[in-house]
Amino acid sequence: MSGQRPYVVGLTGGIGSGKSTVADLFVAHGAALVDTDAIAHELTGPGGGAMAAIRAAFGDGVVDARGALDRAAMRRLVFADAAARQRLEAILHPLIREESARRCAAAAAPYVILAVPLLVESGTYRERVDRVLVVDCSEAAQIARVMARSGLEEAQARAILAAQASRAERLAVADDVVDNGGAPTALPPQVARLHQEYLQRAGQAHQNHAPN
Repeated sequence: MSGQRPYVVGLTGGIGSGKSTVADLFVAHGAALVDTDAIAHELTGPGGGAMAAIRAAFGDGVVDARGALDRAAMRRLVFADAAARQRLEAILHPLIREESARRCAAAAAPYVILAVPLLVESGTYRERVDRVLVVDCSEAAQIARVMARSGLEEAQARAILAAQASRAERLAVADDVVDNGGAPTALPPQVARLHQEYLQRAGQAHQNHAPN
């Protein structure tokens, strides 16, 4: 990309909002996707880049037989101990940020969709993205989808929602919103319109940063 930082759209939304579906639609239009959830799974997989530090911080009890993070054991630990969650985040977040920045810079596409579930909660999102896109739906729809997808009880689904930024907090920082509260057929036209806007904005940004 001739040394220029690509135009980056931060994609976020609460659990069950449909972020992955929307991201896939942008990829179908030719956008590059950098998914921080996927990076986190790589870092905590067998021999992943975060595993030595996680083992040193938490011991063998959170490492499975393959040398990967035992997610159930870690979930129990961080659910019971906020300090443990902070230690885990202190290990993972810098590595995720570094790798996502590298992948964004290497993207050979007109613009990048940077999918960050906790973009609003991170507090530094404006330094990392040119635009914030929120996938929005009602909390009732989120809960129904999470329960159907994960087999969780309603109370568990509500607890997950309560730990994330609220719908109002996300909408307050959104530059753009995709409404995923209705029929699935309503999504492609919204994404197609935003894709054209992002192509235009990316082109303008590259012109503005091009050497004279």
